[in-house]
Amino acid sequence: MTELTTIERDTLDRAANEPLLDQTQDWAKVNTGSANLAGLKTVAGKLADAFSALPGELQLRSPEPSEVVASDGTVHQRETGKNLHLKVRPDAPVQVLLTGHMDTVFGEDHPFQELTWLDDNTLNGPGVTDMKGCIALMLAALKGVEASPLADRIGYEVVINSDEEIGSPGSAKLLAEAARCKLAALTYEPALPDGTLAGARGGSGNWSIVITGKSAHAGRNPEEGRSALLAAAELALRLEEAIGPGLKVNPAKIEGGGANNVVPDHAVLRLNMRPETPEDQERAQGILDRTVEEIAKRREVGIHVHGGFGRPPKPIDDKAAKLFGLVKECGGDLGLDIAWKSTGGVCDGNNIAACGVPVVDTMGVRGGAIHSSDEFLIVDSLPERARLSALVLLRLAERGTL
Repeated sequence: MTELTTIERDTLDRAANEPLLDQTQDWAKVNTGSANLAGLKTVAGKLADAFSALPGELQLRSPEPSEVVASDGTVHQRETGKNLHLKVRPDAPVQVLLTGHMDTVFGEDHPFQELTWLDDNTLNGPGVTDMKGCIALMLAALKGVEASPLADRIGYEVVINSDEEIGSPGSAKLLAEAARCKLAALTYEPALPDGTLAGARGGSGNWSIVITGKSAHAGRNPEEGRSALLAAAELALRLEEAIGPGLKVNPAKIEGGGANNVVPDHAVLRLNMRPETPEDQERAQGILDRTVEEIAKRREVGIHVHGGFGRPPKPIDDKAAKLFGLVKECGGDLGLDIAWKSTGGVCDGNNIAACGVPVVDTMGVRGGAIHSSDEFLIVDSLPERARLSALVLLRLAERGTL
């Protein structure tokens, strides 16, 4: 355990004394489900106002076009919100990326909309942990660093996107651009209640597979039909056979069919696949391609595949291990026992790591039960984790390397 320097103590105290809880509650009171464009616009404005306290160039960037497949197989443009992008000192010797997301999984019509105190240190509410509290502590850490004598040594980009919970379709390009030439990245997904971080992550891919068959009367001439529904079912069962070490496969939903006396000529299979490693991802893609080709040929149906691996696997390589080591070192100097473990979940950290940048992607608050109405924030982790982030940033600035 290393004693903190005067610069470090002053910087950490500034970060911890920011209005973390007030900002968290203010932002969490506005619904920002990924499809709630009005709510996202409101919070994006609030975030832009808050982050304007930092120097640099701040923009609310429009999303890249993306597609969504309807249940009838038609393809439509998906609407997502704008993304906050801040660039500070791009010529500084140390360059870091910090990312978070303003959207939640709770739509406008979801019953979970209110904030409730469970006890003096536990706040229940939509997005308090995932991740509006995390954004507040990210900002606090950066404001602390900006007031330090080491500020000129570190430059950074901040991306707070509006579509992370649906796979970042409109912000993936911005994330990749911002990751260029960065020494390290910090992503502000929440830690577990005990402070454990996510280490290696598997990948994730999502598909909407549109199958077009041929309708026919189920009694008079069914042999002339080509059932899209049966093709979808066979595809789901065949893909299930790929489940095994290194690969999870979830055929989640089949949409299609109609009257009982008509051979169905249309179906959509919704599919999720989760490989553990890049090699597993390559194997999974090969299985999907071959299976689609075989079933299309044998059942004489058309199959159009929409989607792909939006979140590549994120192993812990040497650079990532060094960054985790730095976070652990800083935690130790603050009296925190920082540990991490592999997880099956995915986030923007997967995309950043795929750009060759080491990332610790659970630098946020301690909390739990995310993506449910029991989501809770451990309030004293706001200043605790703000201090941790500020110390990591200071030591990156001072050392200039991992």
